[in-house]
Amino acid sequence: MTDQQPAGDPRRFLDDGRLRRSPRRWRDKRAVTRYLATLAMPRLLEPWTERELTDRLAELADDPVGLRRAMIDLGLVARTRDGAEYWRTERTEHDGPVDAAATAQRVLGEA
Repeated sequence: MTDQQPAGDPRRFLDDGRLRRSPRRWRDKRAVTRYLATLAMPRLLEPWTERELTDRLAELADDPVGLRRAMIDLGLVARTRDGAEYWRTERTEHDGPVDAAATAQRVLGEA
């Protein structure tokens, strides 16, 4: 944990950009999970295989499976019934501006 980040910044729970252990308080855990979901899955509705997502989360956290589960529990990420594919479903305060046309094209499969 670093002391260089402001109190409300979820990055204060990261050590060299990695989550070593989940915060104890619910609101901190939620804030960190939202932040890491945005880093791991920067584009809404972009599909990722279970392996791809786990590998990306492993770059951000010591417990990538627990982090993936937390993202699903918070409703930030959805998955297929068989767990083969995952996608982020919710914008967070850590997302940049929305390009609605690009998102629509990606979702609808239009070039």
